[in-house]
Amino acid sequence: MYRKDILRNGVRVVTHNIKDRDSISIGFWVGVGGRYEEGRLKGAAHFLEHILFKGSKKYACEEIKMLIEGVGGALNAFTSEEQTCFYAKIPSKHLNQTFDVLADMIVSPKIALQDVNKEKTVIVEEIKMYHDLPQYFVLELLDGLLWPGHPLGKSLAGTKETVSGMSNRDLKNFHKTHYVPENIVVAACGHLKHDRIVNLARRKFGKLQKSPKKGYVKVDGVQSTPNARFFKKDIEQMHLALGIPGFDEWHKERYTLSLLSVILGGNMSSRLFVEVREKRGLAYSIASSYKTLHDTGLFLIRAGVDNRKIVEATTLILKELSKIKRLGVSQSEFQRGKDYLLGQLLLGLEDTMDNMLWVGEGMVSKNQVKTLKGVVKEFEKIKKEDIRCVAKEIFNPKRYNLALVGPVTSLQEKQLSQLLGIANFR
Repeated sequence: MYRKDILRNGVRVVTHNIKDRDSISIGFWVGVGGRYEEGRLKGAAHFLEHILFKGSKKYACEEIKMLIEGVGGALNAFTSEEQTCFYAKIPSKHLNQTFDVLADMIVSPKIALQDVNKEKTVIVEEIKMYHDLPQYFVLELLDGLLWPGHPLGKSLAGTKETVSGMSNRDLKNFHKTHYVPENIVVAACGHLKHDRIVNLARRKFGKLQKSPKKGYVKVDGVQSTPNARFFKKDIEQMHLALGIPGFDEWHKERYTLSLLSVILGGNMSSRLFVEVREKRGLAYSIASSYKTLHDTGLFLIRAGVDNRKIVEATTLILKELSKIKRLGVSQSEFQRGKDYLLGQLLLGLEDTMDNMLWVGEGMVSKNQVKTLKGVVKEFEKIKKEDIRCVAKEIFNPKRYNLALVGPVTSLQEKQLSQLLGIANFR
């Protein structure tokens, strides 16, 4: 299904030819994100993502958008903790032009002083926007609890101070340091020929000189006491995020953890949805998810809860975690969760963009191409008893972290702290 080539300088090219499509989705991945920044450069990866759209050696800002959107394509980018991706989905016949535009952004961005100074205001407003949205701000608070003092525990976008203090020289140096051949992946899926993509990549990236990619600050230590942070805000709903350190991207039980997440809070028939929302009406939204990183991970439960019922809802959530540790899951529940997960995976890979994100992320983070057949095989290995074993390992009350945004009262703070077993909470 997938083909891979590596240019002499280390640029990786991975493709999936899907013959019955009229589109191509292409992504240029760089193995750098928020965890690669420290001090006054916090937010540099995200800032640079913005600036690359402002113009390159060959293309002005407006040309970048018009040459892709003007032919019916879609153009965007994102920055995460460990990757940055610039991507487009276009009709197949416009591959050459789209590839050239995106590659020129990556290789030869202008990073002009005027553009950097203007974009500072935009990003500061973006930071303010996320702080005004409690469902996002609560996750920022949670990160600070999970990874205190570490780049992962700080805002991906940086702060008003770090963004305002960055210069175009800072961003040029960041680009020079991290946008190196061994840190770049070109991923393309759709109606294409692999050799054509490789030739395009060689033409645009082949002359780049080899340079070693930089490392990151590793997560050190194991959490031994529960934590909580409450942010008082006069809003109509309490926003809860319960986070627990999870598995890294190579852990042998990472697939079992994803199945556990589905069973607990992955859909409308999951335990948390049924118990917290359907049976008791304590929340409008509640869900669980997980993510893996190079050397750590996160199991997350999020909910939007009635202000007056936050203690009751949190009690019930913790009760469900304890219950699945003690009793595990039934065979029918286990099979439904597995069928749902595999079905969602299959449906997601029908689209060229989802395929590109799938292969690109796997290559840039782990230097391997995930195949659907291989992943299905991993899920088929999971036994019902494995769910309980992983739940017992992950759901350790000493490693619980609770973040809350809303009109929390002093009494609620005290009750929630006692519930988590936090001593001497102030």
